[in-house]
Amino acid sequence: MTPDQKFARYVRLSLIGFVLVFIYYLMADIFLPVTPQARVYHPVVQISPQISGRVTSVLVSNNKPVKAGDILFHIDQGPYNLAYEQAKLALDDAKLQNKRLDTNVKALEAQISAAKAKQHEQRLLKNRGEKLYKQNSISEQELESIRANYQASKANVAAYEAQLSEAILARGESGDKNLAMRHAANQLAQAELNLSYTQVRALSDGIVANLQLLDGAYAVAGKPLLAIVAKKADLVADFREKSLLHMKRGSLAKVVFDSRPGEVYDATLEAFEAGVSNGQLSANGLLSTTEISNRWVRDAQRQRIHLKLVNNQNLIENMPSGARATVQLLPESTIGQWFGAAQIRFISWLHYIY
Repeated sequence: MTPDQKFARYVRLSLIGFVLVFIYYLMADIFLPVTPQARVYHPVVQISPQISGRVTSVLVSNNKPVKAGDILFHIDQGPYNLAYEQAKLALDDAKLQNKRLDTNVKALEAQISAAKAKQHEQRLLKNRGEKLYKQNSISEQELESIRANYQASKANVAAYEAQLSEAILARGESGDKNLAMRHAANQLAQAELNLSYTQVRALSDGIVANLQLLDGAYAVAGKPLLAIVAKKADLVADFREKSLLHMKRGSLAKVVFDSRPGEVYDATLEAFEAGVSNGQLSANGLLSTTEISNRWVRDAQRQRIHLKLVNNQNLIENMPSGARATVQLLPESTIGQWFGAAQIRFISWLHYIY
């Protein structure tokens, strides 16, 4: 065989190999989809104080585990102790004011009793005066004076009764239902709550990450000061939409982690993500924006799926958030599962190299 014949033979074999690989790639992309775009994500809880103040002591260390309820850092209690004591004084003042109002009510009730007695006396004098006037024993002027005194006594009773109504209204209900007492008790509860906020606690188990907080820093209410990476983990993978054509919830999968080369783990497809950020519309008052692309064939859209390891779910809980992985989805056919397992096994060996 001449050199030209050998070269032609190598070219034919290369073309045949390229065509076979290309066909395999097309078939595998539909029936044996695989993606290196997979990560382990942990929920991250940003810790923000609910009050403002100077940080007096930080009680946690970076990359150290914490439990829900553990104190992370303290905020200066001085101003909040004063506010708490002031609220207690306000409550005591409300109690004292209610006692004053109770005394005023009793005094007005006594004055009303005296005024009614005086009114009764003036009524008797008026009745007697009218009889004497009919008998021409007193003058008309004297009768008018008696009647005026009676009307004055009636007005005096009415004035005291109005003052009593106003005093009762100012006093309000008695006991815990009293409005002034409720206001003061509410202020005291708020002051006590703010005082408890000077101890900033963890609300969930996790690990403190990227701790930069130091004693003396000023904490602003609502501004995050540190982060806690939760133990809960989620394994997600991004596939082209076409690659998920024959997949459904419960489909089998194989997973390889970059941090554990050569190890293949069984998984199942738990859920499909409801959408991606590119498909999110918001009412912003702007006109629609069209997609612009200079490519003849645009980039394929990827869809996110969530997976769960079959027997090693605790493995990803101990991995750092953002750990990379490669996911191989398997078809229902036995032959397809064999090819998929061989393909992901080959990828796992490659992780020893890159």
